[in-house]
Amino acid sequence: MSNPAAPGSFGDMGGDATPGFGSIIEQAQKMQAALLVAQQELAEARVDGDAGGGLVTATVNGGGELVGLTISPKAVDPADTETLADLILAAVRDATTNAHKLAEQKMAAATGGLGGMLGSLGGGLGGPGLPGLPGLPGAPGLG
Repeated sequence: MSNPAAPGSFGDMGGDATPGFGSIIEQAQKMQAALLVAQQELAEARVDGDAGGGLVTATVNGGGELVGLTISPKAVDPADTETLADLILAAVRDATTNAHKLAEQKMAAATGGLGGMLGSLGGGLGGPGLPGLPGLPGAPGLG
């Protein structure tokens, strides 16, 4: 004995079955547009980090890629290049951390706070991507 769905119910899938579906699609499209804007802003963003009280300043883009490095002449001691190397690493790490914070803020604003939930589905910042999607972390053959 079958249990036919009532008209307008989810199981019926009739025209009245999903009056809120169009709204959900519209919200998803708005979120997608906001994410694209946020990604573009991050690609263009420049974030600084420093070490040694400003002796070394590193600049990274919103994706964390090093795009600039400034070293004060006061930081250069030919007899102690190890300290300079440590300062450079610290400045780059600081800049990268700042870029990640900026990315989290931009994505949270774009997703209306859903970023944490979306990250659990894959593709979130720093998280694994959805398996099988080309170009994303977690895709076969891409690590």
